[in-house]
Amino acid sequence: MDRITKADLFRYSGLTGTKGFIKGWSFPGFRYTFLLRKVIKHNRFTLKGLFYRVLKRLFAYKEYIISPDAEIGEGFYLYHRGTVYIGPVKIGKNCCVSHNVTIGRAYKNGQIGRPTIGDNVWIGPGAVVVGKINIGNNVFIAPNSVVNTDVPDNAMVAGFPARYIIKEDPNRDWVNDILD
Repeated sequence: MDRITKADLFRYSGLTGTKGFIKGWSFPGFRYTFLLRKVIKHNRFTLKGLFYRVLKRLFAYKEYIISPDAEIGEGFYLYHRGTVYIGPVKIGKNCCVSHNVTIGRAYKNGQIGRPTIGDNVWIGPGAVVVGKINIGNNVFIAPNSVVNTDVPDNAMVAGFPARYIIKEDPNRDWVNDILD
């Protein structure tokens, strides 16, 4: 098992090893993330690439739509089953995404842009993160927030449009089970 898979698996209640992988397979979020990483790794015209693409479609349940062009760091965690759309964006390590989240591009003043999300970010249910913006490290995005402006490190944002509520270590109790 490679380091990225180990880190992703560990986010699900500290699971490790082969027994942990078997138990982790019962979590739709881990299963989808594992298959997505395999689809990205293997060329679509190889036997392995085709195999992983078919499995990903079988297990997707039409709930998770994550672009194979998305760059997602290790320790990625999908909380609940529910519609999640993530376009070709860049996401750092140990990001937690809840259900009904949209992360994608937006048109603003004739410009197309996609977000870049830092490490240790928690994105709450129903949140929308769009546009050419940068989300810092250790950020908490509250449920049902719409984020379309840059967010500094160690911030909490909430509302529509999102407003800053700066806190010291805002996602301390939300981003757990990180593999060092």
